[in-house]
Amino acid sequence: MVDQQLVETLVQRGLELAASAGGELERSCWMVVHEHHHGVKPTEYDIREIDEQLYLEVLKGARQA
Repeated sequence: MVDQQLVETLVQRGLELAASAGGELERSCWMVVHEHHHGVKPTEYDIREIDEQLYLEVLKGARQA
C-alpha cells in the first residue's frame, strides 16, 4: 500500500516542477519519484528502476489536481 501523505507531497513537488518545465507532467512526476527513491535527481539518461506503483499514484494525483 502506498503512503498517501508521501503521494500528496510528491504530487505537489511534481506540479511545481512541471510548472517550471513547460508542463511536462509525466516527466516531472517521474523525476520526483526517482529523487525520492534514489536520493538524487536523475541524470539525462538515468535508467535506474523506480517504484512504478508510487509513480502511477503520483501521476494520477497530479492529473486530478
